[in-house]
Amino acid sequence: MGTFGTTALTTPADTEPAHVQHEIEFQLYGAIAATKAVLPAMREAGTGTLLFTTSAGSMNPQPQTAPISTAMAALRNWAINLHKELADTGIQATHVGIDATIGTPTFYGQPRATADQLSLLYWDLHTTHRDRAERIFRG
Repeated sequence: MGTFGTTALTTPADTEPAHVQHEIEFQLYGAIAATKAVLPAMREAGTGTLLFTTSAGSMNPQPQTAPISTAMAALRNWAINLHKELADTGIQATHVGIDATIGTPTFYGQPRATADQLSLLYWDLHTTHRDRAERIFRG
């Protein structure tokens, strides 16, 4: 088991409930709280965009980061369900999975992305592809 800040890096067999709880509170509960704060105004306006971002671990989990991947997968699932719930309301919810490092590469062979590339993706989702429940960016 390793740590990354307050995050426990464990395999599934070594994961304790507290390891996942911390990540769920950070990843999923934060997104739910933020959504609850802005969704009423979006409903009143009849428009809005909610973009939820995770890394590739939500789609292609790695055993050594089980607590993080588990929480990101929960956020991904929740965001896609929110997208379906909000269909035809003028409000968009989309999950963005980033399968790249931003700026300096951190993993050998991992594709790189720039902030400019990602900002164009988010802008495109907000302005043009409002019907997408998910977009995967691979650098």
